[in-house]
Amino acid sequence: MFVVVGATGNTGSAVVETLLSKKQPIRVIVRSADKGVAWKAKGVDVAVASLDDVSALAQAFAGATGVYLMLPPNYGATAWLSDQQARMDRAAEAVKKGGVSHLVYLSSVGGQLPNGTGPIRAVHYGEGKLAGAVKHLTILRPPSFMENWAPVLGMAKGQGILPTFVAPNVKIHTISTRDIGRIGAEHLLSGGQGRTVVELAGPEEYSADQAAEALSTILGNKVTTQQSPLSAVVPTYKSFGFSDEAAKLFEEMYTGFSTGTIGYEFPAKLVRGTVTLSEALRGMV
Repeated sequence: MFVVVGATGNTGSAVVETLLSKKQPIRVIVRSADKGVAWKAKGVDVAVASLDDVSALAQAFAGATGVYLMLPPNYGATAWLSDQQARMDRAAEAVKKGGVSHLVYLSSVGGQLPNGTGPIRAVHYGEGKLAGAVKHLTILRPPSFMENWAPVLGMAKGQGILPTFVAPNVKIHTISTRDIGRIGAEHLLSGGQGRTVVELAGPEEYSADQAAEALSTILGNKVTTQQSPLSAVVPTYKSFGFSDEAAKLFEEMYTGFSTGTIGYEFPAKLVRGTVTLSEALRGMV
């Protein structure tokens, strides 16, 4: 049986759907029973456990052929980084107690870097912590999600504006969560081989201008990009409910990407997805 943590999220749900299409036995771990109703209707085993409850998590992990772990962030936490690290400590302890042999962990591009990466620092910590908890660790390092455009689609629809902190004409790596989930499931099925790093990318690189052009076609109205300065990152993210620390970490991350200090460890070995930006955007509107 394969166990999925984060099945209510974009990547986790894609992992489950891929495994279901392969007729594999699956258990999802959810924080409340209502979160698992839809999966239960599809024949998925549902375990209710808090990510803060090591014993319950270990019990849910027991007997797993492989585990997919996406540790959901609580961006409202005042001390966000230490909070996320403490949650990882508990998850790693549960993985060890549950006897998990192979774990597929959702990290991020730049996960090899210890500092200067904002919230990516948390998954760098996770990579190290999990390496000592399982025999076989597959680390997925995707770039920005195509689905990250979702929160601003309302502006695109209502005002014809697509806000961006990145220069609109600069092409960047981005990937659909559908591809991340599919690739994650494939690695669960193939089994682990010690510590393996899988760096992901989309079928090609895209700019914000290209996203605006695609949305113009999809929505039937003209959408143009509007770049905001990096000084606007903190107030923007705090308006989304992020704590001051979490918002400042995102400013650090955007700065790292803009200066080129955050990038792939093995750029010549990228595993590319197949979902185009236009396809991903069409699925969001």
